[in-house]
Amino acid sequence: MANLKEIRNRISSVGSTMQITSAMKMVSAAKLKRAQDAITQMRPYASKLKEILTNLSASLDLSDNAYSEARDSGKVLIVGVTSNRGLCGGFNNNVIKRVNELIKDDFSGDDVHVLCLGKKIRDVIKRTDYHYTNDYLEPREDVYADLTFDNVAEVAEELMRLFKSGEFSKICVVYNRFVNAATQVVESEQFLPVQSPENEESNQAGDYIFEPSKEEIVEDLIPKSLKVQLFKAILDSNAAEHGARMTAMHKATDNANELQKTLKLSYNKARQAAITNEILEIVGGAEALNA
Repeated sequence: MANLKEIRNRISSVGSTMQITSAMKMVSAAKLKRAQDAITQMRPYASKLKEILTNLSASLDLSDNAYSEARDSGKVLIVGVTSNRGLCGGFNNNVIKRVNELIKDDFSGDDVHVLCLGKKIRDVIKRTDYHYTNDYLEPREDVYADLTFDNVAEVAEELMRLFKSGEFSKICVVYNRFVNAATQVVESEQFLPVQSPENEESNQAGDYIFEPSKEEIVEDLIPKSLKVQLFKAILDSNAAEHGARMTAMHKATDNANELQKTLKLSYNKARQAAITNEILEIVGGAEALNA
């Protein structure tokens, strides 16, 4: 059994750790509220924009659009979205795991590259041959430094340019979708080429008069929809990160509390044993003197 000094040091250390995890939990809870409000307000707009695009494109052939051109072969770009910091459970590892699964299973045999939005996935991918960046994207990869629509739109515009120029034939986005503070779901969505909507209800849309023409509206709507899609994914990831960190720190605080109770019990047992030994030694010494 450890001596009393070692147990006291461990109790003090666990107590300090518990204070840190408790503080991080409260900070994440405050940030989660803002991030959750942002994604909650964004989702109706993104859904409505997608619905408008579906209704417009139901009667159009999107294959002629530059962002809808399906290509049989070519390079594939996976955009992995993680956080810049850890201590959030399996949040980052789940995205990295899904990216590796896509490389090995879905895109096996293809020339695959990974664009990293987030320090945690960059630290892993940069040691492989899959890491991709360029002079335009590199200073914009840290989207969390100033998370605004304009900054994310610049990344989306570069992705559209890379696809339109033929450098990549397919672009996918992998991120954590925010469900609630305790639940995040890893999503892998095709960003480009834009897929034609397969929705039978869209064929029953009313007969509208469009000004300008449907083709011109779709031509302008697809780039805007792609920017919104990427921004929504990053907002989802941001909210999911704070939810995962708050949950992880809550569990860590509870575990530290339980460990501290166990250590205090061990300390009391060791202290009681030490006192008992001292009493036995005194009694034994007194009896020896009387003998």
